[in-house]
Amino acid sequence: MSTSDTRFMALALSLGRRGLGQTWPNPSVGCVIVKNGRIVGRATTAPGGRPHAEPQALAQAGAAAKGATAYVSLEPCAHHGATPPCAEALIAAGVARVVAPLADSDPRVAGQGFDRLRAAGVAVITGVLAEAAAADHAGFFLRTEQGRPKVTLKLAASFDGRIATATGESQWITGPVARRAVHAMRASHDAVMIGGGTARADDPSLTVREMGMERQPVRIVVSRRLDLPMMSRLARSARDIPLWVIHGPDVDPALHEAWQGIGAQLVACELRGGQLDLRSVLQALGDAGLTRVFCEGGGGLAASLLAADLVDELVGFTAGMVIGAEGLPAIGALGLARLIEAPRFELVESRPFGPDILHRWRRVSTGSHSNA
Repeated sequence: MSTSDTRFMALALSLGRRGLGQTWPNPSVGCVIVKNGRIVGRATTAPGGRPHAEPQALAQAGAAAKGATAYVSLEPCAHHGATPPCAEALIAAGVARVVAPLADSDPRVAGQGFDRLRAAGVAVITGVLAEAAAADHAGFFLRTEQGRPKVTLKLAASFDGRIATATGESQWITGPVARRAVHAMRASHDAVMIGGGTARADDPSLTVREMGMERQPVRIVVSRRLDLPMMSRLARSARDIPLWVIHGPDVDPALHEAWQGIGAQLVACELRGGQLDLRSVLQALGDAGLTRVFCEGGGGLAASLLAADLVDELVGFTAGMVIGAEGLPAIGALGLARLIEAPRFELVESRPFGPDILHRWRRVSTGSHSNA
């Protein structure tokens, strides 16, 4: 691959990242149109998932698109949905060359976009920054391939792994710089998820604040019995900001009606061993179109996700504070007898955020996506 191909693909990927959390159920794609070394069009998938990046960038480029190279951060779509196929739009515009990192995993596309381009005489180059693109589109790929969204588990804890004192005091263990970073992370996800215990103890709003967000992530509470406070911040804002409550199949009908009445969307899921089956929960979220879920605890939900092998990425903020064994642990009991049974992740990055330390860990990859 040429240096210019890498440079312009890096720009397309960065454009795609701007839309993460805003385009579900569609992937957030970046497109850059280049003619004679000059950028003549660029775009990101619009909020809500359409229009796609390619037709927006082509509209910017106009006549200059003829004979140009299009750098797209995912294979152009080939199916007729709410909008015409992007592959056909590129062909109609007279683009001479398309550079993309990898194929779309959606079975309606899956190489067919590349095939259409090649059949029309467009040169197609793949594999450019494929690893970075696979990481960016991990949530979309998980949903199309496994039916569930990507799960990022975020923990903010003391040096000894506590998230609250014995009396339940937890605000604030980490500082304002780390908390602002968490808001940015929320903004890049389709949904923010917590357990019922955290909803009762902390009364959070789970919104993205001070970042000019027009489209807030969906707020999800996992509560087996739907026994949540009706006067909470979440409940009072349910008509204005999406609130989904995941519950078991046998909740009190009066509670069900009450939560529906204040504007919450209720999702019934299966039980396993008397508790909500988190695979069923994530399947339901995938069916609803979510691709990226940011889980902020608490300890019981975190432990259940880890035990079910459903955490794709760990994000930890560690504070220079020690609370002691009587404090509330960041992760509940896992029932492990041997170290070999412990969930393990590989370190992606570690860096300071004010007085706190961020460490990000990723599930070890077991497969790869095709470049087609």
